[in-house]
Amino acid sequence: MADRIITEVDELKAVTHPLRVRMLGALRADGPATATELARRFDTDTGTTSYHLRKLARFKFVEEAEQRDGRERRWQASEPTTSWDSAALSVTAEGRAAVSVMRRHQLAALDRTISAYDAAQTDLPQEWVGAAGMSDLPATLTPRSLHALEERVIALIDEFVAADAGEPDARPVMLFYGGFPRIDPPGWDDVADES
Repeated sequence: MADRIITEVDELKAVTHPLRVRMLGALRADGPATATELARRFDTDTGTTSYHLRKLARFKFVEEAEQRDGRERRWQASEPTTSWDSAALSVTAEGRAAVSVMRRHQLAALDRTISAYDAAQTDLPQEWVGAAGMSDLPATLTPRSLHALEERVIALIDEFVAADAGEPDARPVMLFYGGFPRIDPPGWDDVADES
């Protein structure tokens, strides 16, 4: 699923700007748009969105889309997904900071997704209410196994997307995956079991 894997700090920093990351997400989720359309969506001006689109284009996150007419410049995401190589980027403080910013953007996207779902839940068919959700699952894994698990999750997602292509009841779904080693707070062993 990851069509582009970022290994350079400058590339990742180009997309860490809050408006840029949201515009890129919108182009991926909703298809091509003009700077004017994006400005309306994100309550800013066309000059600002044009500037940020050019910055994203410089680093090949977006590209010009097929034009509907000669008067508008439409943009599209260059790839359906982007990920980054945390190990390669973590060798510098600047890289670690950029990765941290991107994780915060992912958390913000998760929060927006959950908030929108909560607001619309009463209007959704019950089968969607029953299918939606999230979990936190503790596991004891090696780094190798955690990496392999992520690859298998992505492959499984690709398999289900292909199987559901063209299904009349298929809808866009936001999927979030994360796996981090648990870092217990100092004094964790001293905390009494409250259960």
